[in-house]
Amino acid sequence: MTQVDTAETGQGDADRRDTGSGAWRARIRRAIRIGSRPGPWKRGPVLAALAQLLGLFMLLHAKIPNRTGGLGSLVETFLPWFGLFVPVLLAGALWRRSASAVVALLLPVMVWLNLFGGLLGDKSHPGSDLTVVSHNVSADNPDPAGTARDLAASGADVLALEEITPQAQGTYKKELAKAYPYHTVQGTVGLWSKLPLSNTQPVDIKMDYGPLADTKPLDVKMAYNRALRTTVATDHGPLAVYVAHLGSVRVNPRAGFWTDSRDRNAQALGKAIAAEQNKRVVLLGDLNGTMDDRAFADITSQLHSAQDAAGDGFGFTWPAKFPVARIDQILVRGVEPESSWVLPATGSDHLPVAAGISW
Repeated sequence: MTQVDTAETGQGDADRRDTGSGAWRARIRRAIRIGSRPGPWKRGPVLAALAQLLGLFMLLHAKIPNRTGGLGSLVETFLPWFGLFVPVLLAGALWRRSASAVVALLLPVMVWLNLFGGLLGDKSHPGSDLTVVSHNVSADNPDPAGTARDLAASGADVLALEEITPQAQGTYKKELAKAYPYHTVQGTVGLWSKLPLSNTQPVDIKMDYGPLADTKPLDVKMAYNRALRTTVATDHGPLAVYVAHLGSVRVNPRAGFWTDSRDRNAQALGKAIAAEQNKRVVLLGDLNGTMDDRAFADITSQLHSAQDAAGDGFGFTWPAKFPVARIDQILVRGVEPESSWVLPATGSDHLPVAAGISW
């Protein structure tokens, strides 16, 4: 009995020794695993790199070449939307618990705020001397009469319309006649005004180019003319007003972001504005591009955006059902924008834009 007890006791001591050494080995292995894990500053190197690339991409957008499929202009058209990648990368950084990725996100955040932060607040001021409205009414508008009535109800003193078809022109003239005693239509663009107009003429924005351009008769060119210039007689003196509808842009697999006609029109319009003698100028129209696009450098160097100066937000205008870009513009020189806003949708695929200006 005594021997059995002694044997059992010895076996129990051996088990305890084995268990104790096994626990120590497990602790050592656990410590090695913990020590070999990357710390928060070493986690998520790919996320940190993507954050840096996003920041540099937005910072250096003007360096993106335009020769290959208009890539530069395409990026600049939708540049504000690249900010949406920031919360996506932030979510990834938090999931990976990566301090380096979180810190790296400071670059794209600061770049985006520098580019667009000024648009986030309401910069409008009450009151103005003149209200101007511009609207691409769309050639496919199913209700031009209703669109005209909606625009007249906006209270605009000066109203610019783009993409007026011959079939709808009479409707716009009829519906706007009571509110606007003065008007001019030059091709597919027109201006209606509560104030007298003078020195009205079409503006050649190079819709035609090449050796055959000068051989076309004037009446043929006027049928598809897309820009005009007139003088509005205000209580504060003459105001030069331009209305323009620049060429369309296209995205297709072969040509990429095709902007040839739009860019040619923008250059011609910039030259016309540069030759303008009146110090007070307003440009109204569908420019088929945002003011971040390098194609408008000749225009933005002379005029500034009413939305940038006195708007609230980005003021996107196209497409009307879900606007993602502001391609309808009100640009000014020599007058002060007091407010800028987007009007409710009409039968067009564009939203109307409005601005209040003062002297």
